[in-house]
Amino acid sequence: MSLSEFNQKDYEIIARDYADLKEAARKRCANEKELAMVQKAFDFANEAHKGVRRRSGEPYILHPIAVAKIVVGNIGLGYKSICAALLHDVVEDTNYTVEDLQNLFGEKIASLVDGLTKIKTVLDNEDKATKKSLQAENFKRILLTLNDDIRVVLIKLADRLHNCRTIEFMPEHKRDKILSETMFIFIPLAHRLGLYEVKSEMEDIWLRFKEPEAFNEITAKINRNINDKDKEIESFIAPIRNELEHAGFRFEIKKRVKSPYSIWKKMMTKGITFEQVYDLYAVRIIFDPTVDTTENERAQCYHIFSIITGIYKFKEDRVRDWVKHPKNNGYEALHCTLMSNTGIWIEVQIRTRRMDDIAEKGIAAHWAYKREGVAGESESQMDKWIQKVQEILVNPDVNALELLDLVHNDLITSDIFVFTPKGEQKSIQKGATALDFAYSIHTHIGHKAIAAKVNYKLVPLSYVLRTGDQVEIITAEDERPKREWLDFVKTRKAKNLISDYLKTERNESTKIGKRILEEQLKNLDLTLDTKYIHRLMNHYGIYEGTPDQLYFRIGAGIIKLNNLRELLKQPKKSKPNFLSWLLKRDAKSDLVINDVSDMEHNFVIADCCKPIMGDSVVGFMETDGTVTVHKKTCPVANSLAAKYGDKIVMPKWKVSQDHAFPIRLSITGVDRIGLLSDIVRYISLVMSINMRRILLESKDGIFEGNIDMYVHDRDALEKMIQKLKRIEGVKSVMRTEL
Repeated sequence: MSLSEFNQKDYEIIARDYADLKEAARKRCANEKELAMVQKAFDFANEAHKGVRRRSGEPYILHPIAVAKIVVGNIGLGYKSICAALLHDVVEDTNYTVEDLQNLFGEKIASLVDGLTKIKTVLDNEDKATKKSLQAENFKRILLTLNDDIRVVLIKLADRLHNCRTIEFMPEHKRDKILSETMFIFIPLAHRLGLYEVKSEMEDIWLRFKEPEAFNEITAKINRNINDKDKEIESFIAPIRNELEHAGFRFEIKKRVKSPYSIWKKMMTKGITFEQVYDLYAVRIIFDPTVDTTENERAQCYHIFSIITGIYKFKEDRVRDWVKHPKNNGYEALHCTLMSNTGIWIEVQIRTRRMDDIAEKGIAAHWAYKREGVAGESESQMDKWIQKVQEILVNPDVNALELLDLVHNDLITSDIFVFTPKGEQKSIQKGATALDFAYSIHTHIGHKAIAAKVNYKLVPLSYVLRTGDQVEIITAEDERPKREWLDFVKTRKAKNLISDYLKTERNESTKIGKRILEEQLKNLDLTLDTKYIHRLMNHYGIYEGTPDQLYFRIGAGIIKLNNLRELLKQPKKSKPNFLSWLLKRDAKSDLVINDVSDMEHNFVIADCCKPIMGDSVVGFMETDGTVTVHKKTCPVANSLAAKYGDKIVMPKWKVSQDHAFPIRLSITGVDRIGLLSDIVRYISLVMSINMRRILLESKDGIFEGNIDMYVHDRDALEKMIQKLKRIEGVKSVMRTEL
């Protein structure tokens, strides 16, 4: 931020942006008194931030105005939240106090601002000897506000969205930290709170800066497809509109195209090309039910489904009934995928007006309908999740970093529905086992479990449950928890209860763990040295306490040592000739860490994502000076950056032909005689690329498989992919994970 006098143009921009906000706020304010409070908050914030500019050079007050616009427009909050958004940086950035705001705007608005201010600060009286991740503590502060007023979290999400919108003005290392935090916590948080618009925009911004080439290419293809297919979509909608009008429904139909991020994510996870994303288009039917009851809404959704599937054929394995079983973020809708008359698959989403409001504005709309006495069966899901987060927060055994991982996992997991022997429906985390279910019923049942019956068939406790299963737990009084149970339980509750029970055997587990580690090290011709213990503790997130913490987790089966050789291997000390690293320590000086005089730094390519020259990469410096290099889009990198922003290193590739990187290509097409020979000849002779392994299988005239090889850089890889696509019979070629 900087100080300078505002000019006439600045004042005109401020007036224009506030006028837009005021118009939006007018629709959310119940009366002129509430609107006057919004005006008062703007006047106060405008004066407090007068003459202050952001990194972009624009007046600082434009940021609070933009946050307030998101609060009212994207989230649908009321005047107190709008006021808090306008005032959210006043206490931190000026001499005004929370007490000043309380006197001027009342206790609730002041407390919202106070909560937002606390999020941006670190814990007081922090002991440097037991220093924790400040970022993790900040996230803990965000989640602690769930105990008080969730509107603080919603306003913070709006603040983060606007910071993402203006992230281009940040230095690269700061930008990467913010984007990684956003992907690791804020995007899952927005999803969990049902804020689709906020989540989707943050995802697209993340992709635009993490993988700019992919973002631009996908965006260009989307725009071309919209122009090409718009008439086809309209002709697809026409008979649906006619039939629904004839049936007497009051409705509207909207068209939607998948976002660039959701397309990219599907391409990466499924290993497919843009052209193979068949559910690129969606049509949303939003109707007003004749009677506002859950049963009536559901019946009318099914009625519409029967009408449209009478017009078009539907893909049976693509029907998603979130009307009967809402998502754990409260989302309700009936989805199906239909084949148009022109041969393209189109997803159709059927929702009531209430369902659509909740899908777009999430928990704020959910509360509004709840106050009006109109709510679906999902109304308790959000409360259950908030209660679960609160249980994590008050657990004294969970430090901030562990909490960050726990909450992240809770945010990204989804639930399934199972039944007790008496037919009572229970929700449980997807991937949960029969033993997880036992612990969800009662601690004693979990401790005494020996087996289960699922759909009247005897199964082991490790059996993974599926939606619709009916589960009966078989117990025995002489049974007790075993360490190996920790290998397969999935829910936090089960893991905690088993670990708590095993703590009574902690001393024995610690001895066993130490012995296991000593034996494993001995097999590697290593001894139980302090540097190895320290490296392992860092790797497994044990930042406080003694080595006994590590030994206990090994002995209890929580930590496996399957990859011990990789974790402790010593990188070569020679100076790498294919990378140059630039670490921004402060605004005044740069430190080139592969300098001849700085040989203690070693550089390792991350095994999780295996970046190659030309990939967008980020590095993380460990305590021993090792820098591990990841792709910027790597989930592990996002997790590390979210927790340890101070350890980020921004690597820059140096042009070199002396190093080759392993990659894998996934290739599919129509088989023919000589095809394999043509592919091999091109790769080895024309491109002079060394193949490590080739596995192609053909069935019924269609072939698919993988080719592992070494390439020098991304440009050479992209060139080869384009050339391979031109070979007769080859339909798709994609880089996939090794």
